[in-house]
Formats: sequence, structure tokens, C-alpha cells
Amino acid sequence: MASAPTSKYNSHSLENESIKRTSRDGVNWDLSEAVPRLPGETHVADKEVIYICPFNGPIKGRVYITNYRLYLRSLETLSSHWHFEADACVFQDSALILDVPLGVISRIEKMGGATSRGENSYGLDITCKDMRNLRFALKQEGHSRRDMFEILTRHAFPLAHSLPIFAFLNEEKFNVDGWMVYNPVEEYRRQGLPNHHWRITFINKCYELCDTYPSLLVVPYRASDEDLRRVATFRSRNRIPVLSWIHPENKTVIVRCSQPLVGMSGKRNKDDEKYLDVIRETNRQISKLTIYDARPNVNAVANKATGGGYESDDAYHNAELFFLDIHNIHVMRESLKKVKDIVYPNVEESHWLSSLESTHWLEHIKLVLTGAIQVADKVSSGKSSVLVHCSDGWDRTAQLTSLAMLMLDSFYRSIEGFEILVQKEWISFGHKFASRIGHGDKNHADADRSPIFLQFIDCVWQMSKQFPTAFEFNEQFLITILDHLYSCRFGTFLYNCESARERQKVTERTVSLWSLINSNKDRFKNPFYTKEINRVLYPVASMRHLELWVNYYIRWNPRIKQQQPNPVEQRYLELLALRDEYIKRLEELQLANSAKLSDPSTSPSSPSQMMPHVQTHF
Repeated sequence: MASAPTSKYNSHSLENESIKRTSRDGVNWDLSEAVPRLPGETHVADKEVIYICPFNGPIKGRVYITNYRLYLRSLETLSSHWHFEADACVFQDSALILDVPLGVISRIEKMGGATSRGENSYGLDITCKDMRNLRFALKQEGHSRRDMFEILTRHAFPLAHSLPIFAFLNEEKFNVDGWMVYNPVEEYRRQGLPNHHWRITFINKCYELCDTYPSLLVVPYRASDEDLRRVATFRSRNRIPVLSWIHPENKTVIVRCSQPLVGMSGKRNKDDEKYLDVIRETNRQISKLTIYDARPNVNAVANKATGGGYESDDAYHNAELFFLDIHNIHVMRESLKKVKDIVYPNVEESHWLSSLESTHWLEHIKLVLTGAIQVADKVSSGKSSVLVHCSDGWDRTAQLTSLAMLMLDSFYRSIEGFEILVQKEWISFGHKFASRIGHGDKNHADADRSPIFLQFIDCVWQMSKQFPTAFEFNEQFLITILDHLYSCRFGTFLYNCESARERQKVTERTVSLWSLINSNKDRFKNPFYTKEINRVLYPVASMRHLELWVNYYIRWNPRIKQQQPNPVEQRYLELLALRDEYIKRLEELQLANSAKLSDPSTSPSSPSQMMPHVQTHF
């Protein structure tokens, strides 16, 4: 594969064009170039291939590889029944376009060997993290496959080749700085903190107390920093109980942490027991602290064998413990694999319901939502403050606290509020994005990979379906977040914790995903949104009300993809535009009329002449 000698691409079908076009990822590009490129994106190689399309068979095309994407452009005109448009494939002058960020690639395998004789049996098989696979057939002579395999492997898995992730090369500029969205002091101040019962501590400023927690924490006023250090010795990874959210009226709280280090011998820690009592006593109205352990009871017991465990009744007298039966990261990973098996490339209509049931994916969604509803209800009712943990407090715990906060606090249902929720409960509190997603890492079989954040976004989508006017953001907002969870274009989801991001100077050296979204908010707004204050949302977490998110999981299949844009949403937007136009016209007429009234020479002779005659369709 030869590299292009210049920075410009040449394409025989586009060489006379000089029109600018905006691609689906918001990049302005010149159609005289064959490939859209971001600032900082460079061409690496290109090669003629056969794309083995699972929906329409082999398609001859040219694949371009940059340091950010794999871009295929077909070299043949496609038949009319291919004229659909999806995020996966778009059409330009009847040519198929496939645009895949390299960060999405999970695995690259060689298919066929030197002796393969079947048509299109020799090439590359690419597994992606976003529910699709790509297959390219190549000619057997001249090491063409080896070159393409090595180049793709090098740039799709940069960490394995001592190369930077693309986010550190991205030179995009936006008119909004997404890194400014979340300021922990401002967010806690919005919640009315600090107050007489809760204080902000900087004990973790240098990440010495807990290297996976943020530098700023909110803890009980009566707990000294020395108390916190003693409690940390009894909590897994030193992840002590700290405040996530406080109810504005009844002052009950949601607190998060990791499991206590009880072990097989049933160890106790007086400092930890006293600390949980201090948390309970921040609200004099409650007699018990409710502890929600996200794990199944049997798993929590099994964790004692590795030094973990749970809060027993005899040690924590003023607490009630409930298990939420949410399974671990390995169960979730296998469940999503089964979903992929039934949705890509083909959907089996005849056994669809039984196939979907066999994945158990919606059952897991139900359990996560049910747990979050219990947390939200306990806090909203004022009956008890709630402590949430799983094993280490960075997977199921983040799902439960963030979903409960979304149900309780309407602020988090706005675009910027949701960004703050993700920054706070997921990114700053150490959800292991690097380990769970594997950014730039070639080890696709790593046992730490798991779709925990995807599952959270799926739960948010389920809520938005049940409450279509409650969220400022639309489905495209959620899909964009998931796409860039994998893409490595932005620094937002890189690394496992805040301390690692600070060491790598992520906010200085990369662009935030929120910069892209907040500079073009209209694209991500829900036209049906009605702002409400203090309304608690309780979704129905029943299998009858949950559904597979077709527009995400099956979006690559042109035969399944739903109509875009949504015709009801489109009509509603048109009506809103019409309303705004009439309001503007009415204001103009009122201004004109008030000017006439102030002029004595044009004073009306009767009261009826004082009102402008405005006709509208409403």
C-alpha cells in the first residue's frame, strides 16, 4: 500500500468539484478531496478493495486510512434499492460511503490463506465495538493484505505501538469550551452545599487518600479528615462514603462508596460504623440509613473470600441492607455479545422475541432501573438517606446514583445538566473507561471490557421513551455520546480516573466532546421538551414497557432502520417555527400600531381601530 505523495486526495469522480459539505460528524470538507478530514488528521494509505456488504453483497471500492478513520468509497454506481441513508453508510453521487473511526475497531483478523480459492475469501475481518463487523476482500498477490493489516493495526491500536491516541492530535476549534461545563464547587453550590451538616474537603487534593476519587469531596461536617483516613482503610480501594446528591427540601442524601473489607473472618471497623452513623445523623428526621448493595446476595457473600463483603446487621445497628441483584461486568459483556449475534448482520424475524429474551439484556436493564427507582423513592419520600455500593463502586454504583439523580433532579435532564451528571458521577468518580472500552488497546479479550456505560445510556433512553417531554436532549444526543465513547476523537472518556487525566494533561491537550455538542445544541434538542421543576420521574421498569433500542443496536441494517427524521418530530418543529413567525409578525404590528398611537396626526377615530387585525392559523 503506497502513501499518497501530497496532503490532497485525488478522486476521478470528484476532481472538478470544489463544493463544501458538512459530514455527519460536523466536519466541513472540500469535495475535491476524497475523504473528509479533521484538523490534525493525516492520510496514511489507501487501497482498492472489495467490501463484503452483508446487505447487498460484494462492492468494489477504495479504502482510505488516516490516523483517525477508515473511509471506504465505492467505485461503482449502486442500484436504486440501495438508496437509504444511515449513520453507517451515506450516499454521494450514487456511491456508497463507509466512515468508521479507528477507535471503534475492537479486533482485526486475517481471513483466508495463500491457498484460498473461493471468491472474495482472502482479506480482513474487522470487529467493531458498536455492534457491526466489516469484511474486506483483497488480491492475494503482492503482500496487499499484510500491508493493510499492519497499517490498520498500528493506527487502530496506537497504545500497543507507542503512538498517541488521536484525541491528542486533534486540532479542532469550537466556539464553546466543553471543559468548562463541570465545576464541582459550582455543582455542589447549586445543591446548596456546603451547609451545617456537610462540608467540602480537599483531603484528596493530591489523590493521596484515594487515587480513583476526584480531588474534591463532600463529607459530613462532623467527620474530621483523620476520621476519613481511618475509614478509608476499611473500604475497597479506599473509596470512602461521600455525598453525591442532597434533596433540596427534606435534606436526605445519596452517598456512594465501595464495599467494606469484611473478609471471611467477619472483620469490623469501629471508625467505619461510626462514620455511617454520622451520615445518618446529618438528618435528624430519620432513624435508619438505607444501604443498597447493587450485587446479588450470593455474589456479595462470595466477595468475602477475596477480602470484601457487606455491612452486617450486628455491626451496623442503625442501617438496613438490601441487595439489588444486578450482575457483574462479565455477565453484562456476554449479554451484549448475544444481542449483537441476533441483530447483526441479519435479524431473524421468526424467532425474534425468543432470541431477544435469551440475551437477558432487557432483564439487566430492568434490574438497573428498578434499583435506581428504589434509591430515588427512598430519598424523595424523606424516609431515609441512602448509601449505594457494589464491589469497587465504579460500575453498578455509578449506574444507580446517576439514574436516581436523573429521576430526582430535573436539572440533570437538560443538555448541560446531563453533561455535568456524566462528568461528575462517571468521569470524576473513576468509572474505568479505559479498561471497560479499551481505547487504543489491542487486547480485545481483556476480561475488564464491559458495556456498563452503554447500559446506563440505554436506561436513559428507556426513560426518555416513557417521558417524552421531560428531557431537553433527543436520541441523537445519546447516540453521539456513545459514538464518541469509542471514537478517541475527544479526551472526555479517556483514562480510568481523574488523577490519570491530570497526569496526562487531558484538559489542556485534547478537545472535550461537550465542545462539539454545545456549539451546535439545536441538533441535539428535543422539540417536545417542557421544563419542569422538582418533578420526580418514576419509569415503569417492567418487561412489558421496556424495548430494544432499535435506532442504536440495529441502526446498521438498512431494512430495519426507522424513518429518519421522525415525521411527528419534523411536523412539530415546523409548527414551532410557524408559531415563532406569527409571534414575530404580531410584535412588529404592535410596534407599528404603538408608533401610530403616539402620532396625534394619525390618531384613530374609534376604539376598534386601535387593535391591529392579525389573522393566524391558530
